[in-house]
Amino acid sequence: MIRRHSYLSLCLISALFFSPSCTSPAANVESTFPEAIAITSIYFSDGDSGRINGTLKFRLNDIDAPETGGLGAAIGAAKCELERERGFEAKEWAANFTRGGVLEITESYDTDRYERLVIDLSVNGQDVGLAGLALGHYQPWPHDGAKALKKRPRWCHSKIPTP
Repeated sequence: MIRRHSYLSLCLISALFFSPSCTSPAANVESTFPEAIAITSIYFSDGDSGRINGTLKFRLNDIDAPETGGLGAAIGAAKCELERERGFEAKEWAANFTRGGVLEITESYDTDRYERLVIDLSVNGQDVGLAGLALGHYQPWPHDGAKALKKRPRWCHSKIPTP
């Protein structure tokens, strides 16, 4: 079972089903929605983003995973073949790490430029982002809201720096 505690995500999920009770992320909907909802599925489109319940787009907060898109692709393009390989490894790790566990969105922030909800996600009480950092699947990429506080991490060199 996956649980959700932030009213912002509930608002976005509600908006997907055309509910008039939630018209903006800033709307106060705490009295309208229960504190937690059941999320039945998670899909990773790459190592740090995907969809919950097939419709809610998400991105993990303050981390970066290598891209899986082909070289020169318009969105999600890897800068080299090594990044692409690492991207598929990160995606596979994230899917396996979360499979069958109790998932919880422990915090949600705002949406990013691709309209994905930025979240902290845990499985069986363990933070997915921190676990991926520890294993080298992710690198830190801190943000202040939508603004990156440093350049996107590089993935095209043979040694990945440890956090």
